[in-house]
Formats: sequence, C-alpha cells, structure tokens
Amino acid sequence: MDTSTLIWWAGGHAALGPQAAAAIEEQGNAIFVSAVTSWEISIKRTIGKFGPVPDADIDHRRGADVEWWMEQGLFEELPVSARHGHVAGALPVHHRDPFDRLLVAQAQVEGLVLLTPDAALRTYDVPVIDART
Repeated sequence: MDTSTLIWWAGGHAALGPQAAAAIEEQGNAIFVSAVTSWEISIKRTIGKFGPVPDADIDHRRGADVEWWMEQGLFEELPVSARHGHVAGALPVHHRDPFDRLLVAQAQVEGLVLLTPDAALRTYDVPVIDART
C-alpha cells in the first residue's frame, strides 16, 4: 500500500474506494507498509505538508503513527533492502518521485501487488490495484 492509500484509509477519506478499503480490512490479506511510507509521512509532517488528508483528519482511534499500526498487527512491515535500492535505481524514469519508485521496486522484488491511486505507477512492470476502486 502506498502512502496516499494509507493516509486515505487512516482518515476514512472518501477517495479510498470500497473495494480497496475491503481489501485492506480483510482479515486474510497480508497488507504491507514500507519503511518508505513511514519516512515519507515523517518528512511531510516536518515540512508542514502531511499529504492528501490533513493530519487533523486522521482517525486517532487507529493512530496516525505507522509504527503503532505495526505494533497493533494491522499491517506487515516491509523494510528496505539493498536489493530494493538497486532495483529502484535501475527503473526507467516514468515517475520522478523517489518514494514511489522505491515502492515499485519493493513490489517487484517481493512479488507484491501495489495498492495506489497513482496511474503513473501502472507504467512499470508491477501489478497495481487502483485505490480509488
């Protein structure tokens, strides 16, 4: 799951589609959240730009801290490896955002499906589910 999707889920944002929300909430699904997402959220908080859902809109019953969600067992942590970095660096430049490129590389290396609303990520050789559906 990419950062935008996580933020939409946490805030109960209407942009998150019902199928995507159901996939996230389904008990049998392993939903991975990358260390990249935690890093991106932290940077956006530091510069005063949290993301598509303002920090005040986050559902604090779920917590707004990625580490807390991991501790609660809501998501699986996906660390960044040297292999992920190598693959991300070798990707064609269809997308300039280094966070998203690393998420694509992680999905490729780990054989995961990327849950994202970002249509530009569909240009890469990785399975993508539109988070708006």
